[in-house]
Amino acid sequence: MDEKTQKLMENDCKVYVDVTEDRTKDGQILPRSFVWEDGRRYEIDRVVEVRRAASLRAGGIGMRYKVMIQGRERFMWLEDSNGGGKWFVERIGG
Repeated sequence: MDEKTQKLMENDCKVYVDVTEDRTKDGQILPRSFVWEDGRRYEIDRVVEVRRAASLRAGGIGMRYKVMIQGRERFMWLEDSNGGGKWFVERIGG
């Protein structure tokens, strides 16, 4: 697979989302809900794990959050960038 095709596939898998988050007094960032690309809001039941990791499917690296949403385990990332991060979720089946 050439680099251009790989980039197109990564972009199709990566969905940037608006996130409501809490920040603790010790600096930890915890996502509480996000808005999917069709406008639906999903509440995050709980954060299970936070660690630095790459999204091998969608591309990108940052803090990976394993979260529970409607009883299902999902991953979301706070992507590294200059001076601030953007949240993304991998598109399932994308």
